[in-house]
Amino acid sequence: MKRCLQLAALGAGKVAPNPMVGSVLVYQNRIIGEGYHEQYGQAHAEVNCLAAVKEEDRLLIPESTLYVSLEPCAHFGKTPPCADLIIRSGIKKVVVAIRDPFDAVDGKGIEKLQESGVEVILGVEQEAAREVNKRFLQFHETHRPYIILKWAESVNGAIATNEKKPAAISSAQTNRLVHQWRAEEAAILVGATTALMDDPSLTVRLVAGKNPVRLLIDPELRVPRTNRLFSAEAPTIIFNYHQSGKEEGIEWVQLDRQTPLLDQLLEDVYKRKLLSILVEGGAKTHQEFMTAGYWDEIRRIQSRSVVLEGGYPAPVITDARELKSCSLGTDQLIYYRP
Repeated sequence: MKRCLQLAALGAGKVAPNPMVGSVLVYQNRIIGEGYHEQYGQAHAEVNCLAAVKEEDRLLIPESTLYVSLEPCAHFGKTPPCADLIIRSGIKKVVVAIRDPFDAVDGKGIEKLQESGVEVILGVEQEAAREVNKRFLQFHETHRPYIILKWAESVNGAIATNEKKPAAISSAQTNRLVHQWRAEEAAILVGATTALMDDPSLTVRLVAGKNPVRLLIDPELRVPRTNRLFSAEAPTIIFNYHQSGKEEGIEWVQLDRQTPLLDQLLEDVYKRKLLSILVEGGAKTHQEFMTAGYWDEIRRIQSRSVVLEGGYPAPVITDARELKSCSLGTDQLIYYRP
């Protein structure tokens, strides 16, 4: 199962809104096939696993055990049901890490296998499996995207100069990692003040990867069209109180002033099937997400060399536990969970 999870992780940034899934076929302690879900809309892990079995080993398939990191699907989506393929292959034992909470599956795959006489073992490496698919599970279990709050701060806890001007805080190694983070998430979000002060493009540049959908909270439409957020490099959605409409690559979503802004934003993002949001700033936006309880992970980058005297303070972390900490270049990366 650990090998299944290694394989599943290879689909990061490529399969959403589908889950990342890995599968391994074992005959008498020998792996004879393995595969993972490689691209959204294409073959699932179980299909690729069985297709990878060499011709001389194919007669061993019915006598083998199939390991899969998520419950096999039982419905017709972009591809046929994997549970049907397993049954047709004559496999008699399937080991599953966790159930799939997606409404069209949610136990139906396991039930279909059991009704066909297949032995199903559930719950192997389930904590690790939940971590791999934390975005997918959060999305389907709570009906909102997985939310990561990320910022960089100086030695003295500032994220910008006292005039709110951007400052180079994180190291080159950390900057590259941040672009990898962007490539792994469905959407990236900033508030209007950050857009105005930093003029960020919010695209993936230092690594290979797909640009996330850009989300801008701009209630009063202060950000001008000359801002790099309006470039054609990635789609942009502007949440505001004044207008709705679309043009190529840009969409305005008009919100109700009487309803909490983040509630409306997250409902809209959920309907778009965007599984995750990387919130990049600024401090006020981060604080609003924390106050509302809408976050699942904080990634705090703390420089060990940059000091911003009298700088604009970083967000105050509340109701959180430190998950882990590590060094990268001249920075300390600290991860938190609620």
